[in-house]
Amino acid sequence: MIGSQLRPHVGRIADPLVGKLLAWGVTPNTVTLTGTAGVVTAALGFFPQGMLLVGTLVITLFVLTDTIDGALARKMGVTSPFGGWLDSTCDRIADGAIFGALAVWYSGRDEVMTAVTLFVLVCSQVISYEKARAEGVGLTCNVGIMDRPARLILALAAAGLTGLGLPDVLLDGALWVLAVLSFVTVVQRALEVKKQAALQ
Repeated sequence: MIGSQLRPHVGRIADPLVGKLLAWGVTPNTVTLTGTAGVVTAALGFFPQGMLLVGTLVITLFVLTDTIDGALARKMGVTSPFGGWLDSTCDRIADGAIFGALAVWYSGRDEVMTAVTLFVLVCSQVISYEKARAEGVGLTCNVGIMDRPARLILALAAAGLTGLGLPDVLLDGALWVLAVLSFVTVVQRALEVKKQAALQ
């Protein structure tokens, strides 16, 4: 998946910042909560007003904390089940804010795209739930074409380019692609869990 391919590269970029946070005594959970608050504030503050470029830039900045908090936790030797749970929970909140805010931007202008965006939002939550629920019953569920990094890269890139003045159809098309591939991912994960369950 795209997330595992990008993580080493992003990690190298984030290393200097991780070192500074470590020196300042900042905790991983503080980074997680700050990043989520920044994403939610930027998404809800900028996207509904049509400020797509500014919103995308600020959101992208805070989304990068998703790699920093984990790296910081590992360097401090304080990785914990609660930290993993908090990170995953905050990811769901951030995703909901991003796609929910885009749906608000579409509302009253394009009802079909409002529905498509909300469908992407729901699928993003279900994809994560499938993995968590599978792990809860002793299975794994890491398959799927559209993981979280892929969803965010496609959505934010399209939103930012639309904010630069490119036609709205670019964002429309990106969200349609997200809707289709996210649904495919839901099905892929369901089939994977079914296959593993049959072997038990």
